[in-house]
Amino acid sequence: MLGQEIAVGRRAAPSRVLFGPHVTHLADPHHPRALSDDHVAHLRARAAGGAGVVVTEVASVVAADHPYEDAPLAASCPAGWAAVADACRPFGTLVLAGLGHAGGQGSSAYTRGPLWAPSAVPDPASGEVPAVLPASGIAEVVAGFAAGAAAALEVGCDGVEVQAGQHALLRQFLSGLTNHRDDAYGTDRALLLVEVLTAVRAAIGPGVLGLRLTVDELAPWAGITPASARPVLERVAGLVDLVVPVRGSALTVGATRPDGHTAPGFLRDACRSLRVPGVATVLAGSVVDPSLAEDVLASGDADLVEMTRAQLADPDLVERVRAGRRVRPCVLTNQQCRVREVRNPRIGCTVAPPPVLLPRGDAPVLVVGAGPAGLEAARTLALAGAAVRLVERADAVGGLLRDVAGLPGRARFADLVAWYRAELAELGVGVELGAAAEVPSDGLVVLATGGVDRPGRGVPIAAAVRDGVAPGPVVIEDPVGDGAAVALAERLAGEGREVAVVAPGVLVGPGLARTGDLVDAQARLARAGVRRVTEASVVGFAEGAVTVADVVTGGLSSWPAAVLVDAAPRRAPAVAARPGLVVVGDAVAPRTVAEAVREGHAAARELLA
Repeated sequence: MLGQEIAVGRRAAPSRVLFGPHVTHLADPHHPRALSDDHVAHLRARAAGGAGVVVTEVASVVAADHPYEDAPLAASCPAGWAAVADACRPFGTLVLAGLGHAGGQGSSAYTRGPLWAPSAVPDPASGEVPAVLPASGIAEVVAGFAAGAAAALEVGCDGVEVQAGQHALLRQFLSGLTNHRDDAYGTDRALLLVEVLTAVRAAIGPGVLGLRLTVDELAPWAGITPASARPVLERVAGLVDLVVPVRGSALTVGATRPDGHTAPGFLRDACRSLRVPGVATVLAGSVVDPSLAEDVLASGDADLVEMTRAQLADPDLVERVRAGRRVRPCVLTNQQCRVREVRNPRIGCTVAPPPVLLPRGDAPVLVVGAGPAGLEAARTLALAGAAVRLVERADAVGGLLRDVAGLPGRARFADLVAWYRAELAELGVGVELGAAAEVPSDGLVVLATGGVDRPGRGVPIAAAVRDGVAPGPVVIEDPVGDGAAVALAERLAGEGREVAVVAPGVLVGPGLARTGDLVDAQARLARAGVRRVTEASVVGFAEGAVTVADVVTGGLSSWPAAVLVDAAPRRAPAVAARPGLVVVGDAVAPRTVAEAVREGHAAARELLA
């Protein structure tokens, strides 16, 4: 059913898969059309791959709302929307312009003016207290939604999607967490949403009107719940054609798009219970497996499925499913696709390198090492016609991916290894396992042998993850904070072990902030009984005890430890450079999976050229 056509309002979508709105940092508010060529190409690729509905990045409907540096402004988007519509039209994909207002979850860094929200409730993330939106501001918001919608339809979009989900002023008006008003918009918290949708419907006529609506803020004491969302949906059912129920609030930003610790399809029950006759319902929420998507559609729990992260991993997902071909799996880490943060990183994917036209080449290439960098290099070279020989000293491909897949929230890395294994077999790549390759002095070689554990005290974390650790209390020293130590601590605590993590900063695993898992990780560690020793460093380990120094005061403390795990980064091995030899992955420097895959792909392109 995934690839079946479906009616959405008065239009027909060529499949039941929606590619949802997301921050890309491909937009440029200073560009004449706001949505850059890269932004247009990003959406076109998903339309070409079979997406039935594509929603553009949410554009702010008033100039006073500039939630992040590259946020598009609706007034500047018509030319960009036209370019997206033109690019997607050959594939029949419906294009909806995303429209919204971030309210108190925005930023005042760019407007240099106040944030505007229903009430003066501080944002939990920034701590900034917004100004109360007055009646004149409310009228401006309604007019901004209507004007943006009219402009989108005029330039060729099939409709619009109104944002009342995460980072949305309209959600903030709906919620008792953020709406403490004593006027009509406080007495009737859905009033502004009704006014906006009424104005937008008048502006677009028979065009498609979608609504992204938070139906669970995970704060039942005052927030939106599925029970309170149902009357709202029934009230606006006559105005909208499509509804995407989502969850989360400013208190639970990570819950909207969680990582692998949360089971895919987590909103399925809510979606089923909130279906309203005459409105196409979309299941969102970590829907990344075609098998799950097909089951949801066949059961009637939803009419469409949103598979945004899955289509970031594989833009051709729908076409591959139609053809019965393998789909590159999404691993649900959020490491490259969650880009709403201060570094302004461009949208990417942990497992998928940037799309590049490959030159052809049939020269023989030796790839040494079958971790993520080596696997991607071998696959890319084979796709281009090269004669690839892949040598791996272990008895299976995958490298550290196989070990990491045994950690909490990382099981989907095993799917990635299986996908590579199947791809290489289909491409006819010769794989030699249990063999230590001698790097020849000439010829084309990709060296992806990984890093080397640094000498020192304790068990290297890679060995601890792979082989386990001896009995007794475990202390993990984590100078990096990238999440590996957190995951190992969770696994050991789940086995009933006594575990402590020592970190130099004020939090354990600070790098998890970029993936949206930092707050949840602290809660999981606390529930598991893991001791978090922050602003500290291990200065000694002997005779079954560790000595820890406070990095601020220098004060020392000690407690029993049978095992010390060293979570410091591995070192790159010494490699003699020569023409035709390309070094990638951890053999260059400690790399993430995304960096390793990207470098493996780039190495293949370099040798092909």
